[in-house]
Amino acid sequence: MSNRRLLLVSANRFTVPYPVYPLGISYLKAYLNETMPSLKIDVFDFMTGSFEDYIKLLHEIKPDFTGISLRNIDDVNIYRQESFISHYRQIIKSTRENSSSVIVIGGSGFSIYPELLFKTLEPDFAVYGEGEISLEKLLSAIENNLDYSTIEGLLYREHDRIVFNERKTFFNTPTLSFDSGMLDYYWQNSGMLNIQTKRGCPYNCIYCTYPLIEGHRVRTIDPGRIVKTLTDLKHRFNINYIFFTDSVFNISNSFNYRLADKMIEAELDIRWGGYFNFANIDFKLLEKLRQAGLKHIEFGTESLSDRMLENYRKPFTVSEVLDISSACNDLEIDFAHFLILGGYGETESTLAETFENSKKINRTVFFPFIGMRIYPGTRLHEIAIAEKAVKPDDPLLEPVYYVSREIDIDTLKEKAKRTQKQWIFPDEDMSSAMMRMRKRNRKGPLWEYLLK
Repeated sequence: MSNRRLLLVSANRFTVPYPVYPLGISYLKAYLNETMPSLKIDVFDFMTGSFEDYIKLLHEIKPDFTGISLRNIDDVNIYRQESFISHYRQIIKSTRENSSSVIVIGGSGFSIYPELLFKTLEPDFAVYGEGEISLEKLLSAIENNLDYSTIEGLLYREHDRIVFNERKTFFNTPTLSFDSGMLDYYWQNSGMLNIQTKRGCPYNCIYCTYPLIEGHRVRTIDPGRIVKTLTDLKHRFNINYIFFTDSVFNISNSFNYRLADKMIEAELDIRWGGYFNFANIDFKLLEKLRQAGLKHIEFGTESLSDRMLENYRKPFTVSEVLDISSACNDLEIDFAHFLILGGYGETESTLAETFENSKKINRTVFFPFIGMRIYPGTRLHEIAIAEKAVKPDDPLLEPVYYVSREIDIDTLKEKAKRTQKQWIFPDEDMSSAMMRMRKRNRKGPLWEYLLK
């Protein structure tokens, strides 16, 4: 790889509720720096750079390879339904026109629609799922004119067909190093930096894509590596608020206790949050995590009706939601509930349960999604086909939502208002208020200042 150059591109420009540090390409860069030290790696971020900046960089560095990470397909907001595909198409077009680079695409958004996006965007190669080992093997094969046909997770063209290699193994020891050139922007505008502690999700929620992207088998990252990264962020860059981006943090709790102990021993004084659900959690765990700096939780609650939780295949009950919410308040851990209103099986009766039960939870914020975004390969997709809500051949690349026919979505806001709790619907623009708080150097999730 002597004198070869790789440009890693974060294509994401979506800033709701705040811009998210491009973690995927940071994992790739850190891994490739270790395994291919002679490869020169540059990073371009469309959150902070324009197409003019990108084209200028292509001419300056003349990359041999360009890896483009697609984080989101659309905004998952039924009120706007903004698709990002045309933006991704333009990035690839600009890369083709302004370089002779080999183009490889990947990322979480790509991994939901691998074959369809490969056809649509026409890169040279693509990587499905986690990319560290697959990308390393691909770059090495191209450089040395070797066979790449057995690389797991790889998509490529062979004559008139697309070859899609199944992924059978998963990576257990990802390495992370943050790009110092990008840290300042995300710290100032997001108020948090994001890190993974584990990959994979063991649950089977009917709408979720995490198992498609990361697999069902949970792989934990060495707690010592995590704490080393946190120490580096705190002491080198004075960053003291972290969000753990695991699909669900409170799985593999023997690992979580070890991580918490190491964070406490390191005396980092870092606050943090993560995505949790209500299975596999108790007061003892919450207390330990709070000692380790847990400041806030974003609960994937989805509904406050037991019938709907069962419909969604959630592994907990409303009673557990109420108990753990109370425990969080006792421990002074801030928390928000993310809900789905109008999903599969929703009726006016189950909606009434959700709104009534919301009154029992103190000092929280409710963020409802309206309907469920239908993704291929999920149980919801099968249901939507059976109910003729979508056609079997609909690629679902443009946003399509499942909304129960048994409810009137126009009445949801009024029902929420009557609970006298804090509900933030996806069409409510709070960006100006949030920007004011960020300018006052507020860190963490800004919904903490809306608790009611």
